[in-house]
Amino acid sequence: MVGSGGAGKSMLARKLSKILRLPLINLDARYWRPGWVQTGKDERKQIVSELIKRDRWVIDGN
Repeated sequence: MVGSGGAGKSMLARKLSKILRLPLINLDARYWRPGWVQTGKDERKQIVSELIKRDRWVIDGN
């Protein structure tokens, strides 16, 4: 699920993950470092490339 902050995507992703019994991946938790320092564009691409190799998932982010 992709959307703007405050749109409800994380809440919906949690509910969908629970209903479908799929692992939930929150991109914000992987993109942001302590102090709200964002990872670089190339690193973000690598993170997503690795995550989507999994067989099943629900991903939320923006």
